[in-house]
Amino acid sequence: MGIREFPGGAPRGKSIAIGMRRSPDVSPRRLSDISPQLRQLKYLVVDEAIKEDLKWSRSVEDLTSGPVGLTSIEERILRITGYYGYQPWATSCKREERPRDSPGPAEAQAPAGAEAGGRASRCCWTCSRAQLKKAFWGVAVVLCVCASWAGSTQLAKQTFRKFDAPFTLTWFATNWNFLFFPLYYAGHVCKSAEKQSVKQRYRECCRFFGDNGLTLKVFFTKAAPFGVLWTLTNYLYLHAIKKINTTDVSVLFCCNKAFVFLLSWIVLRDRFMGVRIVAAILAIAGIVMMTYADGFHSHSVIGIALVVGSASMSALYKVLFKLLLGSAKFGEAALFLSILGVFNILFITCIPVILYFTKVEYWSSFADIPWGNLCGFSVLLLTFNIVLNFGIAVTYPTLMSLGIVLSVPVNAVVDHYTSQIVFNGVRVIAIIIIGLGFLLLLLPEEWDVWLIKLLTRLKVRKKEEPAEGGADLGSGPQSKNRRARPSFAR
Repeated sequence: MGIREFPGGAPRGKSIAIGMRRSPDVSPRRLSDISPQLRQLKYLVVDEAIKEDLKWSRSVEDLTSGPVGLTSIEERILRITGYYGYQPWATSCKREERPRDSPGPAEAQAPAGAEAGGRASRCCWTCSRAQLKKAFWGVAVVLCVCASWAGSTQLAKQTFRKFDAPFTLTWFATNWNFLFFPLYYAGHVCKSAEKQSVKQRYRECCRFFGDNGLTLKVFFTKAAPFGVLWTLTNYLYLHAIKKINTTDVSVLFCCNKAFVFLLSWIVLRDRFMGVRIVAAILAIAGIVMMTYADGFHSHSVIGIALVVGSASMSALYKVLFKLLLGSAKFGEAALFLSILGVFNILFITCIPVILYFTKVEYWSSFADIPWGNLCGFSVLLLTFNIVLNFGIAVTYPTLMSLGIVLSVPVNAVVDHYTSQIVFNGVRVIAIIIIGLGFLLLLLPEEWDVWLIKLLTRLKVRKKEEPAEGGADLGSGPQSKNRRARPSFAR
């Protein structure tokens, strides 16, 4: 193809090609080893097509048109014969399929730039869509948390006007926790690609309690204490609603976030953060001011103490859960909450019965029980716990906590129209202080680093803007020199 037949002999392209295609490990290292090939080089004639195709090859350029002074003859010969592992004729056939006229630099860069720009725009569009979707779900979760928490609080207040039994209401609502794992499994069947049976899923979630699964010892040592804390948290909260208005109850319960930080700092040795200490101080100050707003009456003091006790039990529940059990997946959390419902049915049922026969929480007949209010409160509380535990799958945890704060103004508006609450200056300041402390506790641990970076960027932009404005004022060669000097000086 590229080698012509010579007069007076057989075609020598075959032997030349063999000599040129020798692998680097057997390549000659002295000129005396390649004397036959050197004698054949003077008969070698290369077609113009091959020259054009191999124009980028330094060996062909040196062989045909390269100046003698640039490289030595020995180096050129050793490169041709494969000493450097370079075999141009072995790849010439493969390169014949390429088009002869390659596009210029501008033509080659334009499609590449367009493709890169398209990929970047597609990536930005995908990221923006994902962020918008997560933000949309965040708004929905915030509204759901706010509505369910405020609705359950108001409905409990309405229930106590006809059914004065806070512990029985707590027991009845906690029994609904049994539905957590069945609802989770229904979602697993609808969403998961690899569907498992109830028994398989149950065994997999039981690994959360250890290698032996959910044994009787694990039930009493790891589930029963949390069942007691759960009952105390809800009972103290509901009992406080009987004593004081729902606005004060909801805003004081927000202090549980500060108690969680203090207990985590002491028990779990979490990172110390000055801003969270400030938030805890604000929460305590808000509690004192809230007590002062009603004039330190015994009725309001008992109600405030009950809410603070409920917030403390909630904080203790969260810290002990992290200390003893760690973090749980969705299925494990659903199973754990269902186990709390089972514990409530088996071991807490006797307490409402005792309270009924001792007439501490007594009702004349079962027909007088407002079943609609009881079931509505239980459904709202179950919805609140489901969204609070599983909402992290679709949005940010901070947004979910924000829904608890937003329930305070909702309860305040309802109390303003349904009760005789007085929003004096002290109460308003206390609500603002506790809300501010709650928001400070939502700041991430690296908030100070982010703030420093933001301030640094703002300072850099402010410095760049006057420099650009001063550079645009001048004109002519002197102004160009003035513009050039500061950039080099920096």
